Amino acid sequence: MRPGASSERAVILAPTGRDATVAAALIKEAGFYANICTDLAALLHEIEGGAGLAVIADEAIKTADLRGLVRWLNDQPSWSDFPIVLLTHQGGGPERNPDAVRLGQVLGNVTFIERPFHPTTLVSVVGSAVRGRRRQYQTRAILADLTESEDLLQTALNAGHLGALELHLPEFELEASDTCRAFFGRKPGEPFSYQDLLAAVHPDDRARRMEVVEQTIKTGQDYSIEYRNIWPDGSQHWVDVRARAVRRPDGSIKSLVGVSSDITARKVAEIERESLLAQLAAERTALAELTATLEQRVEQRTADLMKEVAAREKAQEQLRQAQKMETIGQLTGGVAHDFNNLLMAVMGNLDLLRKRLPNDPRLHRLIDGALQGAERGASLTQRLLAFARQQDLRAVPMDLRGLIQGMIDLLERSLGPRIALRLELPEGLPPARVDANQLELAVLNLAINARDAMPDGGSIEIRLAEHQASGDPVLKSGRYLKLSVIDTGKGMTPEILKRAIEPFFSSKPLGKGTGLGLSMVHGLAVQLGGALQLSSTVGKGTTATLLLPVATAVPEAEIPAQTLQKVNRSAVILFVDDDPLIAMSTTEMLEDLGHHVIGASSGLHALDILKSEQPLDLMMTDHVMPGMTGVELAAASRAVRPSLPILLATGYAELPDGAQLDLPRLAKPYHQDQLRDRLDQLLGA
Repeated sequence: MRPGASSERAVILAPTGRDATVAAALIKEAGFYANICTDLAALLHEIEGGAGLAVIADEAIKTADLRGLVRWLNDQPSWSDFPIVLLTHQGGGPERNPDAVRLGQVLGNVTFIERPFHPTTLVSVVGSAVRGRRRQYQTRAILADLTESEDLLQTALNAGHLGALELHLPEFELEASDTCRAFFGRKPGEPFSYQDLLAAVHPDDRARRMEVVEQTIKTGQDYSIEYRNIWPDGSQHWVDVRARAVRRPDGSIKSLVGVSSDITARKVAEIERESLLAQLAAERTALAELTATLEQRVEQRTADLMKEVAAREKAQEQLRQAQKMETIGQLTGGVAHDFNNLLMAVMGNLDLLRKRLPNDPRLHRLIDGALQGAERGASLTQRLLAFARQQDLRAVPMDLRGLIQGMIDLLERSLGPRIALRLELPEGLPPARVDANQLELAVLNLAINARDAMPDGGSIEIRLAEHQASGDPVLKSGRYLKLSVIDTGKGMTPEILKRAIEPFFSSKPLGKGTGLGLSMVHGLAVQLGGALQLSSTVGKGTTATLLLPVATAVPEAEIPAQTLQKVNRSAVILFVDDDPLIAMSTTEMLEDLGHHVIGASSGLHALDILKSEQPLDLMMTDHVMPGMTGVELAAASRAVRPSLPILLATGYAELPDGAQLDLPRLAKPYHQDQLRDRLDQLLGA
């Protein structure tokens, strides 16, 4: 990083031993920047050029002349509090070392680390210092923006010929700018109190003005009024005054802050305009007749500028809704991915804990309950990922008629005896390109939603039909299959229908639904290249239609599942993950399976191990990591160890554009038995 005002690099002064080299290597490996300085003068030069923090060994400055460094620290602007990490010897912390206390008082923002230090401690302290420095830079930017905003405000007031004023309450003390004073006939700097303002108000306008002031003070509503005032020279002028209430923390009104403008010219023009209006009144009758004729012609044309506009607005509304759901989906997908990582650590540790606990049924029930909660969380993330269109799908050609017929027993059991199920499934329809398991779940969701809309019973009809899309703003042109679930329930209002597919929105009573059913179905449809369409009428029912693309190939024949052979040998596994919680739990699971684990906290760290002579049987890596992603690491490893098996563990379903490697994957969160089966597949190949 080039030194500058926003530099985040660490400058290191530790002239004896290997402390400087080790510290710089650890800081760089953690993704930060670091420079080593040879002496105090060089350190001060680097800091003046821009730095995020300084790492200093206490012996380097204990007897040095610190006046230059202290002068720079004391001269920092108000937004800056430069952080310093002071390396002391063991037992040399501030609790037992007066010299350390003195240095801390002299240097200000100091964090002490006793040597020998743990790499994690140094990286954690440096990371905290860099984040703190970033917030200081943000504060600097905010202060600069505030100064610029004040200048812009004054420029705007000047450009608009506006005077600023503030009336402090309850003492009624007035502050007015020179421009505001000029609107009342006062010169710059001339005394102008609130009593002077009251005396200047035209006698005929005083009562009206006072009523508006009292109403603003009583209710806190905006103050806006136009009135006349008499200048010291006796001339009459008009002012427009607008103000807003500023409240104290307790809610009482602290002051009225606003602007004033001289509207004398406008008022004079209005008087002249009134006289002109009288002259124009005579011409208005003739114009009215001409206007009536023109309106008849315009109405015809408008009936036609309107049909076209209505169609265009409908298309634009559909596009806006799609863009809105895309934005919500991106946010939801990110939340689900992070939640998956948390569940990964929880489920992994619970798996291991259950295996190592004594044979106590009560303890095992507690562990099982925690695992069930984690599984429910995993199910929730799958719904979130489905809405966000980031779930892992296996889309293949599928006979939808056969799929629905195979669900009849499940549907009838789920709907109960009060719901009549009807099917309209014509033969001869082409196959659709779908994920069978996810589509079955989507159909079941739609059917259960329909059942819940008919508490007193009713009927549900499932229809299949072919559809040709052309000119649709949501669907690409081409052939689709329409899978419709139609109920005779209570229906939805237009307001509810508009929000029906938003995640966590539900019209059901509290505790009766998650609000993720329709959003999951919508996400699945879009991820498959189709769409979900909803129509509803209150009191008559709802129709939910899945539009699914027709497959270009015939359905594949089922291949018998191969029996998995367990691998009993111990393997050397390189495990790469930047999240300490996941790294800890997964390492424990791997070692519990009998494998030897070599951990790496970043792609660059793993690449160094791959380039070494270290024997390795398999590499297991996360995908989303700073500096180098798991896919990038896998590509780089091919050049070093082309035959090394690689397992990608990730919560993301879709890899980024340009990821050409076809890697075996393990979806997060996973149990130990799922991890074992996947490793057996790769190590037994």
